[in-house]
Amino acid sequence: MRVKCPHCGREAEFDGNEFRPFCSERCKLLDFGGWADEDYKLPTESHELTESDIAQIEQALEEKQK
Repeated sequence: MRVKCPHCGREAEFDGNEFRPFCSERCKLLDFGGWADEDYKLPTESHELTESDIAQIEQALEEKQK
């Protein structure tokens, strides 16, 4: 079975390919470098603080300082 390399798009054998799903070690390392450089990020839910959250944080900080 042949698959497209997720990095360069070139077709490569899937079975017996030690770098799968990549076509080569080069593409595998380039992709890994992208993750290490934070070029790729997983989506996250942003959470904005409410006034209540801020008040609780400020209260906890005041109690900690006492």
